[in-house]
Amino acid sequence: MTKGLYITSAEPYSGKTIMVLGLMEFLVGRIGRIGFFRPLIHNHRKVDPFISLIMSRYQMPQHQETMFGCTFGTARDLLVEGRQEDLYSLILEKYKALEAQCDFVVCVGTDYTDAAISVELEFNMAMANHLGIPMLPVLKGKDKPVSHILESTQVIVNLLRDHRCDILAVVITHVAPDSREGMLFVLGQVFKDDFPIYAIAEDPRLQKPTIGEVAESIDAVLVSGSKDLYDGLVRSIKIAAMELPNFLEQIEEGSLIITTGDRSDIILGVLAAELSGLYPHIAGLILTGKFKPAHNIQQLVECLGAKTLPVFAVNEDTFSTAIAADAVECCIGPRDQRKIAAALGLVECSVNLHEIVDRVALTPSEHMTPLMFQYELIHQAQRNRKHIVLPEGMEERVLRAAEIALFRDICDITLLGNEQDIRRKISSLGLSLEKASIIDPMTSGWLDTFSDTYYELRKHKCTSKQLAYEIMAEPTFFGTMMAHLGYVDGMVSGATHTTADTIRPAFQIIKTQPGISIVSSVFFMCLEDQVLVYGDCAINPDPSAEQLADIAINSALTAQAFGIEPRVAMLSYSTGESGQGPEVDKVRLATRMAQERRPDLKIEGPLQYDAAIDIDVAKLKSPDSKVAGHATVFIFPDLNAGNNAYKAVQRAAGAVAIGPVLQGLNKPVNDLSRGALVSDIVNTIAITAIQAQL
Repeated sequence: MTKGLYITSAEPYSGKTIMVLGLMEFLVGRIGRIGFFRPLIHNHRKVDPFISLIMSRYQMPQHQETMFGCTFGTARDLLVEGRQEDLYSLILEKYKALEAQCDFVVCVGTDYTDAAISVELEFNMAMANHLGIPMLPVLKGKDKPVSHILESTQVIVNLLRDHRCDILAVVITHVAPDSREGMLFVLGQVFKDDFPIYAIAEDPRLQKPTIGEVAESIDAVLVSGSKDLYDGLVRSIKIAAMELPNFLEQIEEGSLIITTGDRSDIILGVLAAELSGLYPHIAGLILTGKFKPAHNIQQLVECLGAKTLPVFAVNEDTFSTAIAADAVECCIGPRDQRKIAAALGLVECSVNLHEIVDRVALTPSEHMTPLMFQYELIHQAQRNRKHIVLPEGMEERVLRAAEIALFRDICDITLLGNEQDIRRKISSLGLSLEKASIIDPMTSGWLDTFSDTYYELRKHKCTSKQLAYEIMAEPTFFGTMMAHLGYVDGMVSGATHTTADTIRPAFQIIKTQPGISIVSSVFFMCLEDQVLVYGDCAINPDPSAEQLADIAINSALTAQAFGIEPRVAMLSYSTGESGQGPEVDKVRLATRMAQERRPDLKIEGPLQYDAAIDIDVAKLKSPDSKVAGHATVFIFPDLNAGNNAYKAVQRAAGAVAIGPVLQGLNKPVNDLSRGALVSDIVNTIAITAIQAQL
């Protein structure tokens, strides 16, 4: 069985990084052990940028030394000595060593920056044949008419066929959006059923460098601002040589402004323009030459620009700096989460990755890694797009997560808060959230309707109409009512609010599903090669037997909804009938109740944790059990046991804990940890969207 593919291009900056990211993202959701390999890199003492990106993004377990064949220097020496076969053997040996450890290997060819294009293309074709894997050529369609793209495709296809290379598919990147369909039709007519051809449209988000890339390339020193602002796109470069009033009229969205360090008027004007919100967002400011701002100006720069605008300094003159900055090529690095999300979105909507994978005849893995699970979250949410409201519209992590959710097409997003303040915050962070809706609860036309609805729901609790109005102006209550009345499909909150602030409105407004006695929660515990479900570890301090049965059934259904076969272990300090006491009796009764209510589910207990998860222990303590040793859903008897257990596993085993995920509500509402990372928020948004599909 073929265990890999070889992605190559025929010229520099072809866009193959976009395709590699899309393919890797797809494969980690289906293959157990993924390998990444480059036949040649520039310098073994430095991490290859491509390898660095993949290792960082996908937490590759291999060391860099195992992920490349040799350096360009070694390759040149061997070729000069006439030892071409030794070069191929060296690379093949290292590839096979990696292949032996993996279920599948993605091999990425050279970058066409160290030798003539014809030489490198010849090398890549020969290397793919020696490795015995099919090729996926990536061609650049930027600024080319359809006739030229057709000609380039015919040339590369003929070359590959002449060298007896197996062609898996052809991908053409950076295609003008308005000519994409016509180009695909023309190429489809020429190549017919030989192999699939895909076209990825040009996207300006991937054509412009970030301010961080520019600063690193020209050796600029950060004077003021945060590295969190480094991912803003540089859309244009402006030299500030005119007087301030005239220059302000030249500012465009994403401008990188370059001026000498002694132009105090320009420096202060740029800071004021960015802070005012009256001008387009500025990507950054570079101060050139040996002149430095006056001390008091420097203090203002450090104070005013710290959170909104990165300010850099270089020793070169303004003209030289502008030329160098303009020459910086756009790339995708490990920290470029926005570009990565945009690239993945482009590939996912343009390339039939299922078809490519089927053509390589892959065998899916029986294991589920954290990356596989998170991949499935994203793609399950994409299959039936829902609408999620985020009441913490001014929180930076929430805004960054919302942007990724929109880039990845996970769901529609509504942000709550003062619209002007939120848009100013979005602009200062350099984010792209044009597709997000923004609603201010205080000025919304829905506020009266929401207040009346809340009053009717809570008047039996002596809630007045005035109090109902004041409560519904709170973002979490407003967002919950949006879900309740169907304006959105779910809500995610908690980045700045407490768990009580998030859950209380849901209890009061949305309430529990029919037949469910209790709202509970689960954590998805992502271990090295499996994902387990723990419940309830966040909500109920001491559930009754009936409530524990509800928690078990709901947790099993939650696991099932997220692709985990539910085998439910009702946990206690005793296994089977050996233990006595009120705690174990409660678990025993809860198990019987759950089994009677849902005989179709595999639910057993009481089980000790070791008997539930370890096959060898299960053979001794519960040899006839269908759950013991194979449990995927673990139900703890109370909050004390559950909360401590999930945190112990999280810390001791290095597990990724996703949650808490609430279950049992009529509409999905989920709580975030106040220390949640952007990736945690994205996962929770996806989970909420999936719950809304059920």
